[in-house]
Amino acid sequence: MKKPVILVMTHLIFAVTGFVAGIYALPILTAPEAPSADEMASAQADATYQGQFLRDLKGSDFLHWGKGTVSVGSRLISLQGRIAPGPDYKLYLSPEFVETEAEFERLKPAMARVGDIKTFENFIVSVPNDIDINRYNTVIVWCESFGEFITSASYK
Repeated sequence: MKKPVILVMTHLIFAVTGFVAGIYALPILTAPEAPSADEMASAQADATYQGQFLRDLKGSDFLHWGKGTVSVGSRLISLQGRIAPGPDYKLYLSPEFVETEAEFERLKPAMARVGDIKTFENFIVSVPNDIDINRYNTVIVWCESFGEFITSASYK
């Protein structure tokens, strides 16, 4: 009786571990190529503001982080750096600095959702015409599917 219970438990543990590893690895495997050096240079040249994603924010941890220079312009927002891989990342602009999930949820109605992030080493996201970057001061990477704060940077 004890042996079948142990067998079921070990198989369950491996199945759950495999599922979690798949959720983490799938975005990495399906991510498009990062922007070229020329594309990054062009996006940074058009930027009005810059900020830094730092790895040691309150809401960041070993699975949810970002590091690098964020360039914010009226047409493009780019990152020269890295963010932790994950699914369904969205880029937001906030009128206040945010570094936790609770702060994000509280301020989300006042934020502007800029677009999807598809790459984890360097990215460029187009800013929709109806978003005025000057109304905000913080760039945030948020995992929409799991409601997870990834990183943020104040840019003014």
